[in-house]
Amino acid sequence: MDHSDDMQQHSNDSMDDNQVSSSGGQSLGTFLQSLEDYTPTIPDAVTCYYAGTAGFESSDPRIIRLMSLAAQKFVSDVINDALQHCKMRGSGQPSKTKSKDRKYTLSMEDLVPALQEYGIVVKKPPYHT
Repeated sequence: MDHSDDMQQHSNDSMDDNQVSSSGGQSLGTFLQSLEDYTPTIPDAVTCYYAGTAGFESSDPRIIRLMSLAAQKFVSDVINDALQHCKMRGSGQPSKTKSKDRKYTLSMEDLVPALQEYGIVVKKPPYHT
């Protein structure tokens, strides 16, 4: 057996779905199976539509679900960062309610810096005051 045959055998062994594990210790096969059972916040039809407009097509529903999950994570991270900006901005103001009871409103004032952290520049239209 030469070196290339040894590499091919090693590659085949490591590609077995049940043997490859992610950093969390869960096997890849189990993760892919859980994607089939998972219902993402962003519907598959919406993900398919926007992926299609970007030129991406896939018939594998697990890929679509994975993209939906990634988009959901991105939106969640941006919203969380915007919430942190809102809390920091409001921390200097006196509050009549307890901090646990306080309700926050998502505003462009908080969303713009959160998006800038991810390289997305949002500009207000000239007619917006």
